[in-house]
Amino acid sequence: MKFFQRFAYYFVGLIMGLFFVSMVFSGKDTRCNYFPNARVLNDLRNKPFNYSPKANQVLSESWIDTTDIKNSLEHGDVDFDQSNIAVGNGKKYIIEGKTVKNQEIILTIINYSDKAVLEDIVKK
Repeated sequence: MKFFQRFAYYFVGLIMGLFFVSMVFSGKDTRCNYFPNARVLNDLRNKPFNYSPKANQVLSESWIDTTDIKNSLEHGDVDFDQSNIAVGNGKKYIIEGKTVKNQEIILTIINYSDKAVLEDIVKK
C-alpha cells in the first residue's frame, strides 16, 4: 500500500472518529472543574443564593452591586487557608474578588447542602 493510500485511510478514520466524538459530547452540559477553586465556585453558583441582613445592608450602599457578587463567584479566588471551616450545618468559604470598578472585595459565604448564604462583604 502506498503512503497516499495509508494517509487517506487514516484521514477518513480520523474524520469519522471526530464526528462520533462530537455527536456524543454535543448537547451535554459538561464542565471540567478539576481544580478545587473551580469546584467550590461552581457549587456556589449552582445553588439557590441568599443574602444575610448584614450583606443586604452592604449591598444597599452605592459602591457594590449584585453584579459584582456574581462576577466574584465566576472569577474569584477561594482562600482555602481561611475557608472550609464547619459552621453549623454548612462550611464557610472566603472568596476574594473585584468589583466592576476594579476594587478588591472579600466575600464570606456559608455553603449549606441545599443553599448558599452570603454572610458578609468587606472592602479590601
